[in-house]
Amino acid sequence: MENQLTFNQAREKNAKTLKLYVPIVARVHGDAHPEFHEVHTLFDAINAKIKEAGTKEPELDEEFARLREVTNNYTVPGDVCESYEAVYNMLAELDEAYHA
Repeated sequence: MENQLTFNQAREKNAKTLKLYVPIVARVHGDAHPEFHEVHTLFDAINAKIKEAGTKEPELDEEFARLREVTNNYTVPGDVCESYEAVYNMLAELDEAYHA
């Protein structure tokens, strides 16, 4: 898989959009999809660990495992907006790149 993004490439590609979308999606869809509040918390934890790690690779196995569990492997609910779907797609891309 030569086209596979590295974790840093995936992070650079998605970081700004995720930081914008995750809080908005939590606010808009959190009542109907309370699991997204945990997605928001896990996303914040991932960002904190990335910042804390500096130039080293952060240890994110636990956070990504929990994200897969909470999101049913990033399965997008049928009653949500494109931003919600985009968040799950970007998180799945980060997860895949982290474990590549």
